[in-house]
Amino acid sequence: MAEVSINSDLGEWGSSSDSGERARLLQSPCVDTAPKSEGEASPEGPGRGTTSTIGAIFIVVNACLGAGLLNFPAAFSTAGGLAAGVTLQMGMLVFIISGLVILAYCSQASNERTYQEVVWAVCGKLTGVLCEVTIAIYTFGTCIAFLIIIGDQQDKIIAVMAKEPEGAGGSPWYTDRKFTISLTAFLFILPLSIPREIGFQKYASFLSVVGTWYVTAIIIIKYIWPDKEMTPGDILTRPASWVTVFNAMPTICFGFQCHVSSVPVFNSMRRPKVKTWGGVVTAAMIIALAVYMGTGICGFLTFGAAVDPDVLLSYPSEDMAVAIARAFIILSVLTSYPILHFCGRAVVEGLWLRYQGMPVEEDVGRERRRRMLQTLVWFLLTLLLALFIPDIGKVISVIGGLAACFIFVFPGLCLIQAKLSEMEEVKPASWWALVSYGVLLVTLGAFIFGQTTANAIFVDLLA
Repeated sequence: MAEVSINSDLGEWGSSSDSGERARLLQSPCVDTAPKSEGEASPEGPGRGTTSTIGAIFIVVNACLGAGLLNFPAAFSTAGGLAAGVTLQMGMLVFIISGLVILAYCSQASNERTYQEVVWAVCGKLTGVLCEVTIAIYTFGTCIAFLIIIGDQQDKIIAVMAKEPEGAGGSPWYTDRKFTISLTAFLFILPLSIPREIGFQKYASFLSVVGTWYVTAIIIIKYIWPDKEMTPGDILTRPASWVTVFNAMPTICFGFQCHVSSVPVFNSMRRPKVKTWGGVVTAAMIIALAVYMGTGICGFLTFGAAVDPDVLLSYPSEDMAVAIARAFIILSVLTSYPILHFCGRAVVEGLWLRYQGMPVEEDVGRERRRRMLQTLVWFLLTLLLALFIPDIGKVISVIGGLAACFIFVFPGLCLIQAKLSEMEEVKPASWWALVSYGVLLVTLGAFIFGQTTANAIFVDLLA
């Protein structure tokens, strides 16, 4: 597997005349891509990567699986049962895989190595800026979700350690949710978020993989051999209406969103060919689907309609095996937050420098002060919002709508623009088919994003 790296070369940020360089240096936390060279024109060129096909599959699976796993049982409940949930996931998987292949095709055509660079090169400045803003908002929202997850799991663990029921009156002040989240965030997350470079991503990746598979195994085992005190709610067999099925789409998008990391992974391969990449992402998505299906189906059948948005909250606090799963999730989130923050901070920094028209090399002296200010503002805002938005389901719904933009909207726009740029006078049937498919992707992504935004605004107002 390729060495873990995000812009680890100190010279990367000081050798470009582009004022937005940092924003477009967003790399996957799991890959190390070689720098582009002017003469690099083919996959067999001197700048090719070192990741094998098997390694690329593992990296894509790792980028796909994460904390979104905890919400899939609730997604089955929202969709209206197993049949609707399975059908929805299988149908969306086709579009998810095609989006990954489109990004690889456009990356190869534009000779760009990151998601933002591809969108900039293929779709132009306006769409490129919109993409960067979306990445910043998405990473910000995901950081909020991570802090809520930490609070959810800590509540259960503290209840066992304090030997008292959760939410019992008269609990000590140091067991209060707001205090425990804040303490954990200030002691661990803030120090890990301040450095300019990140060198611990390999540990985060390892914890994420182990924690994800362990959580899945525990949920399946607890379904096969349930505890006596666990009583399932109603097991839905059909959705109340077709609208409820679509309400599960944001959770699925959040779970399968690995598209931003996919472009660097593709370019890190020894032979980055679109056909090979199609096999890589198909295998990776099938593995991810198996994990999400196992978690979603078994978690839903265990608790039925009574399942919590975070499935681990549905299990008793005293269960030691589940407590270990909670600890894994906390450790994974503690190290994943700084990585996402780093990506969001890089985008914000690039947008700021571009707006000011300041080249990076002329502004190095003030970089540390800006970085400290950006980190503190980002950290405090996400912490405050996490303290006062305790419902993880609402946050997942919003950022799931943004994930749909990365999965559907931007790849669809790239495909449309790439085909429109072809100079053929007579367009073959395949050309029209691909353009139509691009339009379909954009429409689907816009529908999911619009529905999510409408729910977030109007449902809360009506409530």
